Amino acid sequence: MAGNTLVIVESAAKAKTLGKFLGRNYKIKASIGHIRDLPKSKLGIEIDNNFEPQYITIRGKGGVLKELKEESQKASRVLLATDPDREGEAIAWHLQHVMKIPEGSNCRIEFNEITKDAVVKAIKKSRPIDINRVNAQQARRVLDRLVGYNLSPLLWNKVRKGLSAEIG
Repeated sequence: MAGNTLVIVESAAKAKTLGKFLGRNYKIKASIGHIRDLPKSKLGIEIDNNFEPQYITIRGKGGVLKELKEESQKASRVLLATDPDREGEAIAWHLQHVMKIPEGSNCRIEFNEITKDAVVKAIKKSRPIDINRVNAQQARRVLDRLVGYNLSPLLWNKVRKGLSAEIG
C-alpha cells in the first residue's frame, strides 16, 4: 500500500467530507476528540516532578486507538489534521505519541475551512507539532486539575455532592 496517506481528524463528519475530495490515495479517520487525559480517580500530576501530567487513555477510546494504530502501520505517511487551536495541537501530540510518530516529523496539518483547495494547501505545508501550543494547553489542564481536584471536595461539603470545580 505504498503511497497511501492516513489523515486523522477529530470528527467523523469531517472525515466523511474530506474523504469525498481527497481521493483513493488517502484514508481519513477520526479520533473523535481527545484520546488521552488525566485520570479521574486521582490527581494525575507528579507535583515533585515538574508537575508532570500522567495521561491515560480515555475510557471507551481503546477501540478507536487500536484502529488508528493499525491504519497508521499500513500508511506510508500519517497526517494529523486536528482542529487549529491549542486543544487540537494537544490532541495531535497525543496521537503522535500513541502512534509512535517520530518527534520533529512533518505530521501536522491545519486548515480553517473544509474545502479541497484549503486541505491540499495544508498537506503541502505540513509541519511538526508546535510544542509551545501543546505546553500552553497542558499548563491550562494541569492548573485546572490542581485547583479543581482540591476545590471540588469543598463544594461537595458546602454546596452539593457531585459538583466539580474543574473546567475540563
